[in-house]
Amino acid sequence: MIKESIQRLAKQYASEFISIRHHLHANPELSFKEFETSSFVQQKLRGWGIPFEVKATTGVVGLIKGKNPGNRVIALRADMDALPITEENDVTYRSVNKGVMHACGHDVHTTCLLGAARILNELKGEWEGTIKLIFQPGEEKNPGGASLMIKEGVLKDPVPSGIFALHVHPGIETGLLSFRGGMIMASADEIYITVKSKGGHAAAPQITADTILIASQLVVSLQQIISRNNNPFNPSVLSITSFQGGNTTNVIPSEVKLMGTFRAMNETWRFEAHKLIRKQTLELVKAMGAEAEITIDLGYPFVLNDETLNAAAVKKGEEYVGEGNVVTTELRMGAEDFAFYTHQIPGCFFRLGAGNAKKGITSGVHTPTFNIDDNAIEIGMGFMAWLGVGSSSKS
Repeated sequence: MIKESIQRLAKQYASEFISIRHHLHANPELSFKEFETSSFVQQKLRGWGIPFEVKATTGVVGLIKGKNPGNRVIALRADMDALPITEENDVTYRSVNKGVMHACGHDVHTTCLLGAARILNELKGEWEGTIKLIFQPGEEKNPGGASLMIKEGVLKDPVPSGIFALHVHPGIETGLLSFRGGMIMASADEIYITVKSKGGHAAAPQITADTILIASQLVVSLQQIISRNNNPFNPSVLSITSFQGGNTTNVIPSEVKLMGTFRAMNETWRFEAHKLIRKQTLELVKAMGAEAEITIDLGYPFVLNDETLNAAAVKKGEEYVGEGNVVTTELRMGAEDFAFYTHQIPGCFFRLGAGNAKKGITSGVHTPTFNIDDNAIEIGMGFMAWLGVGSSSKS
C-alpha cells in the first residue's frame, strides 16, 4: 500500500533530512531575503528531476505529476524566512548569521516539504493527480509572501482544489498532529499613531497641549472599542505595544508616537473596528487640544480551515499516526499569511508536534531558545506526502 511505502521512505530518508534541517537552521535569512535558501531548494528539486519556477523573487513552485495528472491538483506549502532574533541554543547547528534565527520553525517546514517532494516524486507511478509544491518567502512580514505569490499566479495553471500547510508546535509532543476546522487564527493589522502639539515647558502645561497625557488617555480609551463595541463571543484583541515621546524631565514633547496591533476573527468586525479606532483617535485628540495622524497597515486576514478538507486531513492523520495521536488545535490570536490562500481556495493549516519534555525541548516559537525534537521531521515529511496523495477538498 502507498501509505506503507511513504512511511518506509520517510524512515529511510529521515537522517538525511534532519541534516538538511540543521543546514537550513544554521543559515537563516530574513523575510524576502531568502536568496540562499531559495537556491538550496531549487538545487534539491533540480537534483530530483522536479520541474519548478521562481515567483516573488525568492519563492519556488514545483510540480510533480502522478498518473492521470489532470484528475486532481493538491498544493502543499512551506514558508522559508527566519526572524531577527539572536539564537541562544548551544547546538552544533546554531545560526551562523548573527541576529537572525529560525525561531518559528520555518526551517522545519521547508525540510518537511522537501522530504515530501522527494517521496512523492519517487512514488509518482503509484498515485493520481498533480502535486504543487509551494516554497514561499516572507511569512513573517507584511504584506506576506503568500499575497505576493498569489498575485503572481501560484494558485493558477493548474488550479489546486485544496492546499495544506503544517506548522511546528513545541507545546505538544513529537508524534502528535493537531487540527481544527473553521476559524483558527486571527487577522493582524498594524496601528501607527502620532499625537502632535507645539510642545512646551513642563512647568507651564496650561499654555500647550500635553501630548504625553493625551496619548495616555488615548491608550486607555482605545480599549473601550473592544469592550463596548465588539460582541464578547467574537474573539478580538487591540494592544498598544509602543509609547515613544519625550527625552527629558522638564519638556512636554511636541509629539508622541504609539504603535500597536489589532486582531480579529471576523472580517466585517475587523473593518468596522478600523473605523472606530480612527474616529476615537482623531476626535479624542482634537477634543484635548492636539492633532493626530493615524495609519492602519492592513496585514493578514484570519485563517479559515475548510471544514471538509480539515475532516479529510484528520482522517488521514488518524490513519498515519494513529487515532490516539490526533488532537484538537487551540484557537490562537496569532496570525499567519497562509490565511491568504484559505480565502481563495479550500485550505487546511495543521500543527506538527515537535516538543519533547524529557529532552528539555519545550521553548515556544519566537524565542531565542526555540528548538524541535528532530524526530518530528520523519513524521512531518511523511504525513505531508500522505496528504498529497490521499486527500482532496471533495473527499
